[in-house]
Amino acid sequence: MNSNNSAYDVVVVGGGAAGLSAGLVLGRSRRRVLIVDAGEPRNAPAAHMQGYLSRDGMPPAEFLTEGRREVQAYGVEIADDRVRAVRPDGAGEFEVDLGNGRGVHARRVVVATGLVDDLPDVPGLAERWGRDVLHCPYCHGYEVRDQAFGVLASPVSGIHQALLITQWSKDVTLFPHTEPELSADDREKLDVAGVTVAEGAVSGLAVEDDRLAGVRLADGRVVPRSVLFVGAGTRPRDELLDRLGADTRDTPFGPYPAVDADGRTSVPGVWAVGNAAGPKVQVINAAAAGYQAGLMINNELVLADIDAGVKSRRA
Repeated sequence: MNSNNSAYDVVVVGGGAAGLSAGLVLGRSRRRVLIVDAGEPRNAPAAHMQGYLSRDGMPPAEFLTEGRREVQAYGVEIADDRVRAVRPDGAGEFEVDLGNGRGVHARRVVVATGLVDDLPDVPGLAERWGRDVLHCPYCHGYEVRDQAFGVLASPVSGIHQALLITQWSKDVTLFPHTEPELSADDREKLDVAGVTVAEGAVSGLAVEDDRLAGVRLADGRVVPRSVLFVGAGTRPRDELLDRLGADTRDTPFGPYPAVDADGRTSVPGVWAVGNAAGPKVQVINAAAAGYQAGLMINNELVLADIDAGVKSRRA
């Protein structure tokens, strides 16, 4: 390890599942690691996270607290701060500027900054996000099973979400809202699946006793619903990668950083993992991606040091 207090083998930007997992592997590999976390996890509004084997139902904040405890046991440092800039140093490594004015050096950088959900502009939607306005049936469907579901159509999901969630409830109403007219083929699929269509733009939500009671249409009608699924748009928090000139790839959800199977970006020495690299990554997938990136970074650093030693000997 470098004895310089401002020099790290790896700086991880983002302390969610992906970033902490990368830090865990690297800490266990006896690397000097700094995780910089701004404290803005995407799943903060949710009371629980599901689908993570052995951690199913755990509150997200508890999961992150436990993850921090685990990585710090291996000497990984955590800074509650932001990274303002990552600058190549001209020798294949990086200078990293933190929001508090501190500057550190990193041989490698992992970007695990997640993404931002862009919700439709419907009054009341954001306030209930993660409670009874939901996006993912695999994350929340079992907990709200057999209730009266609504689906707000969006360019992201079309009718797919309405068809999918019939696995969790047979009482499903699709709100086309401002999306284009449904095709005859779409209407036939919805009819076969037992999905009702409520025509008209959505103007807001009806809430009673701090619970969703229905979806209000522009003509004044209120369709009783207790859960509303929304196909939110997403944007990666990729400002650092953009400034580094990292390549992007087109997805149905918009452009995302282009990475290989191990998380490498087009910028040598920079990895992107979790939702920073893809919109459909669940918590357990993000942790796996961080693990894989950490493993490959350690391998790369070991071989780089050996190659440098060989060159030095030959010189």
